[in-house]
Amino acid sequence: MRILFSSLGAHGHTYPLLPLVIAAREVGHEVSFVTTARFASALTGNGVDHVVGGMDMLAAFEQAKAGPADRRKPDFRPERVSKVFGSILPRSYAADLAPVIVDRKPDLVVHEVANPGAGLAARAAGVPAVCHSFGRMWRPTGPIETLRANLAEVAAELGVDMPDGDPTTLGNPYLDICPPSVQDPDFPRWPTTVVPLRPVPFSEPGELPSWVVERRKPLVYLTLGTAFGNTTVLRTALDGLAALDASVLVATGPSVPAGSLGEVPDNVVVRPWVPHADLLPHVDLVVHHGGAGMTMSTFATGVPHLVLPQGADQFSNADVVTAAGLGDQVLAADLAVEVVTAKAHRLLTDEAVLAAARAMADEVAAMPSPQDVARELSQYT
Repeated sequence: MRILFSSLGAHGHTYPLLPLVIAAREVGHEVSFVTTARFASALTGNGVDHVVGGMDMLAAFEQAKAGPADRRKPDFRPERVSKVFGSILPRSYAADLAPVIVDRKPDLVVHEVANPGAGLAARAAGVPAVCHSFGRMWRPTGPIETLRANLAEVAAELGVDMPDGDPTTLGNPYLDICPPSVQDPDFPRWPTTVVPLRPVPFSEPGELPSWVVERRKPLVYLTLGTAFGNTTVLRTALDGLAALDASVLVATGPSVPAGSLGEVPDNVVVRPWVPHADLLPHVDLVVHHGGAGMTMSTFATGVPHLVLPQGADQFSNADVVTAAGLGDQVLAADLAVEVVTAKAHRLLTDEAVLAAARAMADEVAAMPSPQDVARELSQYT
C-alpha cells in the first residue's frame, strides 16, 4: 500500500509521526512524507522518501503578525493564531500536496492534527485519510468557529465541503498517541473513530556520554526543547538541579548557544543536543518545557516530570502532569534556584509520584505499538 504522510515543519509536529512512518515502511508499505526541508535527514536517514513542501511555521506566524506564542502575555492575539493554523498553513500544504498526490498516487494520506491542509488536499483528490495526533487533543487558541470558518474558505477553494465534526481531524479516523487516563475528558467532542497508538520517543541517532550508562548517582535531564529555549530559565533550572546529589545533563537546543550558560558545576554537563530517545531509559527525572513530544516521551519512560512551561500548549500539559500526580511545575513568576532544588528533590524521592510514573509507563506499554497499527492501516482505505 502507498501511504503519504504530512506534518507541519516543526520537531514537535513531525517527530511524533516518525515511529509509525518507520513501522509502516518496515511492514512493507511504500511511504512518502511531505514536510519542510529541515527534516530531510531525519526522514531519508530512516529510508523514507521525503518531499519538500509546506510553509515554515515561523514564517506563517510572521505573515499573520501573530505575536508571541505565549498565550498568557497581554499582546497575544488568538484570532491571528487561528489564521495561521486555519488559513495560512493549510493553504500552503494543500497547494504543495496536490501535485504530490497526483505523482505518488497514495492509497492513504496520514495528516498530522495541526495540518488539516494535507487532509483537505486528500479530500479534494478523493483519497482516504486518517489524522495523527502529536499529544493530547489539540486546538489552536481562539474560537473553534473561527478556525472552522478559516478552514471552510480553504476547502471551498479546493472545491470540497468541510465535513461535520472536528475541524482539525476533518472527521477522519484519529490515531491517538495520548494515554487515555490523561486525555482531554471532553475528547472526542464529535463522533470519530479513535485508534490508540503507543507514543514512542524519537530522535535522530547520536552518541551518549559514556558516564550516562556507567553513572552511580540519579540522572536528571534538563531541556526546553527546540522552539522555546531561554537562557535565563535554563541557567536558573541548572543551578537548582546542580544543588542535588545527582548528575545533570542539559540539552540547550537550537535556540540557546551552549556556551551562553557560562561555567557550570562539576556534576553538570551541557550539550547543544542529545539523542533523547536513547537517553531517556537512563534518566530518573526529566525537567522540561511541557511540549507535547517531551511530555508523551516522559510518560512512556515512566519517570517524574518537573515542567517549566514557556508557551503554546505547555501550560495545559503541565497542569495535566501535576493533576495526575506524575510530577510538578514551576511557572515563570515562581522560578527560582531554591524552588527548582526543592521540587526536584521531592520528585526524585516521593514514592507516590514514582509509583504513578511507573503506572503511566505500564499504561503506555499496553497501547498498540506502531507496528501493530501500521499493519492495520489498510482498513482505512
